[in-house]
Amino acid sequence: MTTSLPLFPLNSVLFPGLVLPLTVFEQRYCALMRDLLDIPEDEPRRFGVVAIRDGLEVAPTSTGMPGPSSTSRRSADPTAGFGPRPERSFHTVGCVADASTIRESHSSDEDEETEGAAERGDGAGPRYEVLATGTTRFRLLSVDASGPYLVGEVEELPEEPGEDAEALSLGVLRAFRAYQKRLASARERTLTAGQELPEDPSVVSYLVAAATLLDTPTKQRLLQAPDTASRLTEELRILRTETALMGKLPSVPAAELTRQPTSPN
Repeated sequence: MTTSLPLFPLNSVLFPGLVLPLTVFEQRYCALMRDLLDIPEDEPRRFGVVAIRDGLEVAPTSTGMPGPSSTSRRSADPTAGFGPRPERSFHTVGCVADASTIRESHSSDEDEETEGAAERGDGAGPRYEVLATGTTRFRLLSVDASGPYLVGEVEELPEEPGEDAEALSLGVLRAFRAYQKRLASARERTLTAGQELPEDPSVVSYLVAAATLLDTPTKQRLLQAPDTASRLTEELRILRTETALMGKLPSVPAAELTRQPTSPN
C-alpha cells in the first residue's frame, strides 16, 4: 500500500526512534510547516526525511548561499537545488518523521545583524523550530513537484528481525562499548554516554547506526538494510574496524568532527 508524504531532504540520515531538531527558514519548507500546523495536535504531523544524493539542503538562491545573483529572496521553487528530476537526487529509502513540536518565530532587525541570522537566512520572514522523531522507514517511489514543496509517493517498509538478531545485538553492544572507550580518550560524549543501552535488536541497530561516526553513504546503507540482522552484522564489522583503526592512530577524530549540530534548513 502506498501513500503520499511531504518530503524534507537533508544531507544526513534519520533513523527510526531518533530525534531530529530542525531550524526551518526556506519558503518551501516553511509552507510545509504551516500545513503541518493545520493538523490537530492529537494527530501525527508526519513528513518524510530523505538523504540527499546530489543537491543542496538550502536552495542556491537563498541568502548566504552561492548563486548567480545576490538576491535576498528565498526560492519558492520546490525543486530548487535538485534539478528537474528531484527523485534522482535522493536516496530511495527514507524515514518518516513525526513533528512533536513546531514553533514559529520572527527575526528582529537586531537579529538580522548577527552572524547566526546571516547563516539562517535574510531574517525577514518567519522561522520554525521543529523537533521531530523518526518512526518508520519508507521506500520513495516517485516525487510530485507541482506544489509549494515536494511530495513523495511512498510505501512503508516493515522491520524484519532476520536470523540470530538477538545474538548479533549482544555482539554489537559489546563492540559499541569498546568503540565508545576509544572515543572517550578525546573526552567526547557520544549519543548514549552515561545511558543504559536498549535490548531490542532493532532499536540497538538504529541507535548504534546513529551514534557511530560514519559518513552519509554508510549510514544510508545501514538504514536500507533488508532486516535487523543484516544491519547488525554490518555494524559489527564497522565497529571492529573503526575501533582497531583508532587503536593504531595517534588521536581520534577532532572534537568538531564528533558533534552534529541542528540541521539548518
